[in-house]
Amino acid sequence: MDEMNNYAAIELEEGLQFTPQFDKRGGLLPVAVQEIDTGQILMLASINEEALHKTIKTGLATFWSTSRNQLWTKGETSGDVLRVDNILIDCDQDALVYQVTLLGNGVCHTFDRQGNHRKACFYRELNLEKNSLRFIKGMR
Repeated sequence: MDEMNNYAAIELEEGLQFTPQFDKRGGLLPVAVQEIDTGQILMLASINEEALHKTIKTGLATFWSTSRNQLWTKGETSGDVLRVDNILIDCDQDALVYQVTLLGNGVCHTFDRQGNHRKACFYRELNLEKNSLRFIKGMR
């Protein structure tokens, strides 16, 4: 049996079959959303199998809302659509990165001081010396 498990692990990690491991994480996988042109991480979200299939079919980032328990395609209401250019999957096939082009102004539901949606949800960093948050320059 160990030989069979070893083969499965090698195939999962080294093979060319796309087999996301939804069962491993209770049906949801984390997705980091990265702007393809800048490398900036825009947001972190969850997907289920249905959201992944819709993303692949439409080319638009679709997620599973854990707070509303429903699918949502980014930009349906805000107009800030995410076109998926590439999908990366990690070694265990249980986490993904959507490399996207932002077709709009931002992805975050929060607003900056001028009242605009923030481009990314990651706009603060931890000051390790003071153990407090600070705004990332140019990201308020």
